[in-house]
Amino acid sequence: MKQKIIIIGAGMGGLFTGALLTKEGYEVTLLEKNTIAGGGLQCFRRGGETFETGMHVLGGFQPGGSLDKICTYLGIRQRLSIVPGQGVMCSLTYGKDAKTYRFPCGKQAFIDYFSREFPAEAENVRRYVERLYALSEEVDLFHLRHGRDTLRNHSEEFLQPVGPFIASYIRDSRLRDVLAVLNPLYAGVAEHTPAYIHALINVLYIEGTSQFAGGSQQLADALCDLIRDGGGRVLCGDAVERVDVEERLVKQVLTHSGRQYTADWYISDIHPCTLLGLTGDHAFPKAYRNRLNDIPNSYSAFTVYIKCKPGSVPFVSYPRYYLSGDSNTWQVAAYDSDEWPRGFMCITPPTTEDDTRATRMIVNCIMPFDAVRRWQDTRLGNRGEEYLRWKEETTEKVLQRLEEFLPGIREGIEFSFASSPLTIRDYYGTKEGAIYGFHRDAQNLISSQVTIGTKVRNLLLTGQNVNLHGICGVPLTAIEVAEAFVGNGTIIDKINQAYAQK
Repeated sequence: MKQKIIIIGAGMGGLFTGALLTKEGYEVTLLEKNTIAGGGLQCFRRGGETFETGMHVLGGFQPGGSLDKICTYLGIRQRLSIVPGQGVMCSLTYGKDAKTYRFPCGKQAFIDYFSREFPAEAENVRRYVERLYALSEEVDLFHLRHGRDTLRNHSEEFLQPVGPFIASYIRDSRLRDVLAVLNPLYAGVAEHTPAYIHALINVLYIEGTSQFAGGSQQLADALCDLIRDGGGRVLCGDAVERVDVEERLVKQVLTHSGRQYTADWYISDIHPCTLLGLTGDHAFPKAYRNRLNDIPNSYSAFTVYIKCKPGSVPFVSYPRYYLSGDSNTWQVAAYDSDEWPRGFMCITPPTTEDDTRATRMIVNCIMPFDAVRRWQDTRLGNRGEEYLRWKEETTEKVLQRLEEFLPGIREGIEFSFASSPLTIRDYYGTKEGAIYGFHRDAQNLISSQVTIGTKVRNLLLTGQNVNLHGICGVPLTAIEVAEAFVGNGTIIDKINQAYAQK
């Protein structure tokens, strides 16, 4: 008989894990609190326009990339409408001097571009980029290779804080700042984030970027269909409210509607601290609970969604970063209500595969949860007039910054609205609205590192709080979780074989 597996949460981690296990013959049931599966992949409609909630820029979908291989193996690659980037990874504009840097895709093109922009640093740029790639080679799973990664198997630089790592290769202070531009994609903190995270994210996007045409929901839908076609279930709109654990074994889970579900194995795709709240105090050892609760979380975000007037805003195929005044890339996460936002990322997601004009724009600004902590006891739709006024004022600050970057942009806006860290907290169920889950700290990596195994024998973890977050890390963690059932390297071999035979 098929072994039964229940997955709590149908975000990207739960869906990829469920899809891989379904292909291995397991009977999978996903339980999702929201009405639609997908988590950060989910899209929503407003004013006739589709907006992504989180997955804006893709890496790994170029031919031979990790996501291209994984989705080919799952049989869903052909269902995805993906627009390749036009040779540009991203751009960064400094408001102080109106200087813009455009980051090219391709390892040699990247080296050549920054060698021209900073000729005195040409050899240092080459050494820095070569080292990025070398660090990425230390992570076998990143390249879909066999291996068991342990901290002992890595170089000293692997765990060096990212700020000192960049400075060890680059002398020019402006170039150091430029090369840290992607830190908002991994909640980077100069003195704390490990260099390997910086390396993996940068190599992923240097190798090629892309976007979903028509929204990221298509990937969630394809994974749901695969699971259902394989005999599994994806049940939405009924949150798990209790996980019963006895003698270090999950016995059942109970949902808001009163339904009970039992299985041989359970996998959690929700934030580990949220999971703790669903179990009794004695489900996990006190030391384990304390360690999870003590891990700092990454920052959150305030996002402004814009519907563009028809034909008024050009489509740009890559994310654009903007820094105001004297701000630098590491200061973007600092919060001061008078100076916020110091910078932002804006993107115009494609609607079709041949867009020339934008239909929508998303402006994402880093914001710590402290900015909204005074309303932490409220819930969506019931936050009060003070919060609504604050939200309107904060949206206006973002639009003013956007106007600095794109003069006249307001004339092209049909309407705009926003979400705050509270929205992210309540929608994703993630502690303090952390957009990338737990913060990884090079100064204390052992304490901030979470493995797929737990102190409950038939309960595993998947999702962005394990290993690495986002489109880069979550599907790879799903492979690790699935291989815990079928054997190390088993699924990686199948993925590579399927791609070689396509």
